Amino acid sequence: MHIYYYDENFMYTGEDIISEYDEVPKNATDVGLPKGLYLPKYSEEKRTWNESASKEYIESMQPKPPLPNDITTLKKQAALLTLQVTQMQRGGAS
Repeated sequence: MHIYYYDENFMYTGEDIISEYDEVPKNATDVGLPKGLYLPKYSEEKRTWNESASKEYIESMQPKPPLPNDITTLKKQAALLTLQVTQMQRGGAS
């Protein structure tokens, strides 16, 4: 049986597998933990896991946009330099 541990504030702290014949510890539950929670908190009254993270915390955990690829950046710089050299050889910008 899969069990989910929580601390004195009912915040998720980990999980384990125990025999179905073992008793669930006082600081744990056999209520499944839904996927997608950032800071799961257990409600003993409702026997459910809920999201306790603020909107700001969740937003801060979202992946940042990728930085430009180094090779792509170098290609753009080389193209710009090539254009500038070509323009200089022709006597200035056209």
